[in-house]
Amino acid sequence: MGSVQIVATILAAAITAVAVWLAVRAVMQMTAVIRLGQPAPERFTDKGARTKNMLVETAGHTRMLKWGLVGAAHWFVMVAFIVLSLLVLEAYFEVVSTGGELPIIGHWTAFGLATEIIGVLGLVGILVLMGIRLRNRPSRPGGRSRFTGSTMWQGYFVEWVVLLVLIFGFLIRGFKVATDHFEYPVWATPVSHALGNSLPAWEAGVSVAALIKIVISMTWLIVISLNVTMGVAWHRFLAFFNIFFKREPARPAGSGLGALRPMTSNGKPLDFEEADPEKDQFGVAQVEQFTWKGLLDFSTCTECGRCQSQCPAWNTGKPLSPKLLVLSLREHAYAKAPYLLAGGGKDLTGEEKATAAQLAHVDVLALAEADKPLIGTAEEGGVIDPDVLWSCTTCGACVEQCPVDIEHVDHIVDMRRYQVLIESSFPSEAGVMLRNLENKGNPWGAPQNTREDWTKGLGFEVPRVGEVDDFEYLFWVGCAGAFEDRAKKTTRAVATLLNEAGVSFAILGEGETCSGDPARRIGNEFVFQMLAQQNVETLNEAFEGRETSKRKIVATCPHCFNTLGNEYGQLGGEFEVVHHTQLLAHLVATGKLTPVQPVDGGVTYHDPCYLGRHNRVFAPPREVLGSAVEGELTEMPRNSERSFCCGAGGARMWMEEKIGKRINVERVEEAMATGAKTVAVGCPFCSTMLSDGVNGKGAGEQVEVIDVASVLLRSVKPEQAQGDKEAEPVAG
Repeated sequence: MGSVQIVATILAAAITAVAVWLAVRAVMQMTAVIRLGQPAPERFTDKGARTKNMLVETAGHTRMLKWGLVGAAHWFVMVAFIVLSLLVLEAYFEVVSTGGELPIIGHWTAFGLATEIIGVLGLVGILVLMGIRLRNRPSRPGGRSRFTGSTMWQGYFVEWVVLLVLIFGFLIRGFKVATDHFEYPVWATPVSHALGNSLPAWEAGVSVAALIKIVISMTWLIVISLNVTMGVAWHRFLAFFNIFFKREPARPAGSGLGALRPMTSNGKPLDFEEADPEKDQFGVAQVEQFTWKGLLDFSTCTECGRCQSQCPAWNTGKPLSPKLLVLSLREHAYAKAPYLLAGGGKDLTGEEKATAAQLAHVDVLALAEADKPLIGTAEEGGVIDPDVLWSCTTCGACVEQCPVDIEHVDHIVDMRRYQVLIESSFPSEAGVMLRNLENKGNPWGAPQNTREDWTKGLGFEVPRVGEVDDFEYLFWVGCAGAFEDRAKKTTRAVATLLNEAGVSFAILGEGETCSGDPARRIGNEFVFQMLAQQNVETLNEAFEGRETSKRKIVATCPHCFNTLGNEYGQLGGEFEVVHHTQLLAHLVATGKLTPVQPVDGGVTYHDPCYLGRHNRVFAPPREVLGSAVEGELTEMPRNSERSFCCGAGGARMWMEEKIGKRINVERVEEAMATGAKTVAVGCPFCSTMLSDGVNGKGAGEQVEVIDVASVLLRSVKPEQAQGDKEAEPVAG
């Protein structure tokens, strides 16, 4: 061993020791912060499915590859980081000796070939990612970037480290070739040989290049260890755990889509009959009241901004960015952590739990952070502004796009729950809706005895549950379908089509009440459970004696469809729920409904968030339209899983949109740009929002917003559909 090797070995050992010590300390710090969260025992169930899902998502990059080039480039960089970590280890042998290599596998030609290919593809991948980051930098002209709000130096730092580590990996091999210490043949390592042929035969070159590679790698480890909130680096370790512990590993959609996470206290679902606000946690008022999985979510965020780029609120000038919300919660959690780890914190009555002695040595900045309200304006020093919290439509675009399975919607609703149930703090106009739900059983406050008015003049009898001995489907009409003029036309169309197809169905009539969706998503879990328990009892009675597979419900509202099918199981209601477009597609496919007159004029389809993204129902509405429309369906640029929200979800239907551009107007402009004369929908909320948007653009005479069922009815029974169209005026 020469003097160069001796010095290089000492330096490599020293910087590695420092980096490893700091990394261990950082991991312990992060673990301590995450453990501050509330219990979530359900995250440990079905470990086999969780392991399988984690391996598929990470190795297959199933979520990242939705972004095409970005996903492919990231996959090569990920593989390079994992596999070429062996070459970083090998660098320690190369520091000591010019001919150093990994024991056992170091001389295998297959290993040389694999690492050569991965190294080249990793180089290409990281250059692509660097180019994409530069092209989308927030300071670029032309609007907001998905990287707006991200800590850009961290992204650049990580990418340059990866690039330099890969470059010096090839330089080490090049110097080995130049000094005749390289065992791999040219055919297996052509890049290394080509580089070696251009390098001088410097004996110390291998050790020097290996030292530089180690210094770069350990500098990276030191920097991220000193910045535990550096998600752009830490996600490569934490993502495996975050994906493993996702809420529903077997769910094909995002884990945080569909049903909301139940309201819990100390890891158990909250029972309102026994709950005590002084002993039980009602939503989230402090960052440590999130579950440990929530704190892991915040720690894992890589600041990529995919959620931000898809968010309808962010895209229309609202203050909400799912990414910035998560980053704010992460920074707050880690800044507050010293206070919490010292024993600090407020109990549920607002009293300090720690003694003065416990807090005596806590940093003043941590104490100041602890005084910040979780929800509050800038003047109040709040972590999350109320306008951010209430801008969310719960459309799920953020959850669907997140490559590391962060469950943004659950966290937002948990914060809403505390604001509504304990603070009684929410947009004032939503108060009318909540009072109507409590007093009238529907958000509009319509009299319950008018729930069946839509059946008048249909020309056939609509049976009620209890009046018929048997029925195949219970037709869940929903509040909009019973009371709102536009939605009533959809209800009538569905009933007519079911009758035409010979499907036996029945309705609850006045026995039906609101599913509770708007109450739950605004954060009023109490009203939701009150309504849901009443409905579960009614439905269980209607289906008494039937097995689950024969407890069939068809719903026209995706919000009811989602609530009945995905959330009522939490309250003892197990039903087979289908959306009306699914049933109609089946009836057309089996020949029970036959379109006879194609609808012309061009049709585009708007995917409702709670039908499409939340429940993956994309094909059936398009199949129905394909059978009833002349020519091909014209798709909007943002469709299917990337469909743009109408703005009504998350109880936003009953809140004024005072900030930025109206979301429904943004969507209507996209629909009108297709040139289609008919905008087909599958949701009464979407129908209202898009109709209002069309009318607001002064295009009511040129563009019609209509449900898929009404499109099909016009094709199956043209004369009857036209008569119904004239009989039912559109509500303004």
